[in-house]
Amino acid sequence: MSTTDCSEQMLISPVGPLGIISMKSSHELGNMVNRHIVEKRNEVLELEGNKHLSAHYKRESYLISADCLRFKSGEGKAVINESIRGYDLYIISDIGNYSCKFNMFGMDCPMSPDDHFQDIKRVISAVGGKAKRINLVMPLLYQGRQHKRVSRESLDCAIALQELEQLGVENILTFDAHDPKVQNAIPIKGFENILPTYQIIKALLKSETDLKVDRDSMMVISPDEGGINRNIYYANIMGLNLGMFYKRRDLTRIVNGKNPIVKHEFLGDSVEGKDVLIVDDLISSGDSVLDVARELKQRKARRIYVAVTFAMFTEGIDMFNDYYDKGIITKIFSTNLTYRREELLKAPWYCDVDVSKFIALLIDTLNHDQSLSLLLDPSTRIRNILKK
Repeated sequence: MSTTDCSEQMLISPVGPLGIISMKSSHELGNMVNRHIVEKRNEVLELEGNKHLSAHYKRESYLISADCLRFKSGEGKAVINESIRGYDLYIISDIGNYSCKFNMFGMDCPMSPDDHFQDIKRVISAVGGKAKRINLVMPLLYQGRQHKRVSRESLDCAIALQELEQLGVENILTFDAHDPKVQNAIPIKGFENILPTYQIIKALLKSETDLKVDRDSMMVISPDEGGINRNIYYANIMGLNLGMFYKRRDLTRIVNGKNPIVKHEFLGDSVEGKDVLIVDDLISSGDSVLDVARELKQRKARRIYVAVTFAMFTEGIDMFNDYYDKGIITKIFSTNLTYRREELLKAPWYCDVDVSKFIALLIDTLNHDQSLSLLLDPSTRIRNILKK
């Protein structure tokens, strides 16, 4: 944010004293967000002094101490250890962090998304209506992949959002939702689906200094038809041509609840001799993106880059190490919005993209009750770094 923006923000009083509850699952991310906000507000005070601001505006930390405790039976409770009366409260939780564990009947049990979501509700319950406003920063949308009903199926994500609405949550900030239309379940509450496009493109250009971003040298590839809109944006903003794979499935069988993929079929111009950027929302097992990378290499693509918001690697990274050693994939870019194992962070083909400063800016802007529109549209910033 520029000096002028900081000065203009000074004239707007915050909704309430800022408080951040960083759940155990987001301990590292929450600390980084808090540091950015502390630094930013110190800059504001240096510019304007404190004549317009409350005593709560400048603090050494905006983190609120809270614990989610477990009984030996597995039942739990949340405890907030300090006053939050009148606060504009932001809860940050990574529901995909399976490294968090709790002890039940003498066993260490990894926390599932269901466990993390239950802890979010416990914290909101512990607030007891004392906060002025409750907001939730949930980068990985809970049950976001179960967003629509095809047959006799549950609608988990819609029900979860309605639960949060009933508990008094005013704003939900999430990243790269599998289907943003699920926000229709809570039409009168704030639901922001944020894309880390700027941060990923910036990391790509910084990492690959010899990359030529033009139609003759590079293409954007959608790994499936479901992600086509995301890839259209990348292709348009970077001025590149777009290709797409679609999944040809065996509709006569169902394996693990879905029709198995027979082959990835390609639609688009030749990729021969070109660098390729594959963009998706997440890597789960990684089978699909590896199949796509292999197909592109067979079509004589030069270097293959993959950009995702969430890197889960549910079946480990051994196959990715193998594909890297064979020269099939060059680098994978993903954010720090969800838990990444240490072996992934050390992999030579992995690049971690920090989004904590962006989240801090979103929280600070919301705390001043200002519009997020300019922050959510990174087109101008992306064009500027492409020019540089």
